[in-house]
Amino acid sequence: MTTVALGPRAGRRCHSVLNSLHATLYFSPDLGRELGAVGITDPRAVNFAVRAAALGAVGAGTVTATFYNYKYELVARHVPAVWETAAPGPVLAARARAADATLRRLLGGEAVSSAEMTEAARLALRAAEACSRSGRPLYAAHADLPVPEEPHLAYWHAATLLREHRGDGHLAVLTAAGLDGLEALVTHTATGKGINPKWVFVTRGWSRDEWDAASGRLRERGLLDGEGELTERGVALREEIERETDRLDAAPYEHLGAEGVARLTELGKAFAGAALAAGAFPADLIGKG
Repeated sequence: MTTVALGPRAGRRCHSVLNSLHATLYFSPDLGRELGAVGITDPRAVNFAVRAAALGAVGAGTVTATFYNYKYELVARHVPAVWETAAPGPVLAARARAADATLRRLLGGEAVSSAEMTEAARLALRAAEACSRSGRPLYAAHADLPVPEEPHLAYWHAATLLREHRGDGHLAVLTAAGLDGLEALVTHTATGKGINPKWVFVTRGWSRDEWDAASGRLRERGLLDGEGELTERGVALREEIERETDRLDAAPYEHLGAEGVARLTELGKAFAGAALAAGAFPADLIGKG
């Protein structure tokens, strides 16, 4: 039997399409509706609650640490007060209802109940078997949650596990690179693949002045030029960050194997493409602004 080698960026590509579908929830009107039904109506409070609920009724410090690129003062306006409105259990239940409604709306009932969705869920859960809890708080918290029975929700759950596993490792790499949360955002946006500054200000709590100050620190380190573009050193650092993140996140995809990763990527790309075509994300979400 011939074993096909896993390509150097195969895991990254697979994660990218899984994460694209996972992330649709955070821009979904269904999420606001379901969280509003349990009393949480501020969009920022919704965001903090649905992602942090698996950790329990944690405080602002824990959320800031695990989310990494949000301004503490913004987090502290909503956490831990949000848990007085709705405890983590009801929040997680509302999140599941929102994920169900979002996937059905974006993909359609036929795709949600398809054999391909069942296959994708099986493959993604198989990959997640090799994730590690050590040093990965958001992944570990979600790994303690039960796997939903319905395939489309199992797929979303597995995508969440794989997203948070990679994300936790990525934060360790950013820390080692000496980039604080805002500097990480600035350098990612400078690659052309990161979030538009407009959305950083709206969702992360940072101001234009703080963005400019972070850019100044990066220029002093030789990572940005005077136009806000990455220098050669900046490009090299971002590439090294992604390579090291790949290394720390390799186990799930090596466990699944090259053929499984290729098939999961194929299935995930189709689902993510359908969601994108259905208008899952704001048109100006990604870009340098």
